[in-house]
Amino acid sequence: QVQLAESGGGLVQPGGSLRLSCAASGRCFAVNAMGWYRQVPVSQRELVATTTRGGSTNYADSVKGRFTISRDNAKNTVYLQMSALKSEDTAVYYCNAQVMHYTGAVLLPAQSDFWGQGTQVTVSS
Repeated sequence: QVQLAESGGGLVQPGGSLRLSCAASGRCFAVNAMGWYRQVPVSQRELVATTTRGGSTNYADSVKGRFTISRDNAKNTVYLQMSALKSEDTAVYYCNAQVMHYTGAVLLPAQSDFWGQGTQVTVSS
């Protein structure tokens, strides 16, 4: 079992900044891609940003130039630096990790998705 612990959400004014963190923990696993998704009430969850283990990144058009995703592979942690925040960024943000598992010394090729419980980001005057 892999668990994702999220932190960093809160209330900020328009134009402000926040930094979200998500750390993966468990036993006998390796993390491949990680990312951030967000969701508002009665809507679909949407991709915000993703990053591969090698550092390649992908962003939603709505956050390009304002958000930066990064990761620390040694800590199994992904970050989302959010700047120039707008009211439209208000949502629950969810961390996602694509995980592979070990059996003994063998890394299995199968991959599973895990999700954090979500952290609230509110941008308001």
